[in-house]
Amino acid sequence: MLKYCKSLGTVVVGLNSDESVRRLKGPERPFFSAEDRKVMLEGCRYVDRIEVFDEDTPYELIKKVVPDIIVKGGDYTTDGVVGSDLAAVRIFQFVEGYSTTRILENI
Repeated sequence: MLKYCKSLGTVVVGLNSDESVRRLKGPERPFFSAEDRKVMLEGCRYVDRIEVFDEDTPYELIKKVVPDIIVKGGDYTTDGVVGSDLAAVRIFQFVEGYSTTRILENI
């Protein structure tokens, strides 16, 4: 997905803070801390910048960054993407078996 994003231009990744992930996914998450996730993303050649946000949605971050395009995974529809009123939306189809939830289920 990040390779696809890079083909579109500069890649800014919005990364949920640990508190945000816990609110959204429960007390056992995140599996990796925001700092660890950020370090992993910083090592990816397709990522230009990472912004950690504390809110439950990245709406305020999107207003701050002002992207031309927002890319989301295949479980979203264009009209259901937060910030679709602020930028064009592209949906990237999932690669089966590569979600954190699926990986944790298999462990």
